[in-house]
Amino acid sequence: MGVLACDRNGCEAIMCERASQDYGYICWHCFDELVATGPTTDIEQFMKSVKPRQSLKEEAKARYDVVFPKD
Repeated sequence: MGVLACDRNGCEAIMCERASQDYGYICWHCFDELVATGPTTDIEQFMKSVKPRQSLKEEAKARYDVVFPKD
């Protein structure tokens, strides 16, 4: 069994559980991002789009971890 790498442009995730015969593998993070774009999104264009290096959620967590550090 080979590595199941996400086929979205710029995504480095591996061990993806979702796959499409038309678009290839997609990781959970990219899948969640795709879902959030709504039901009319062009999947081919989404898969070709460059994945941001850091999601807004990760960016916000990094910021707020500094503002509200753990004891």
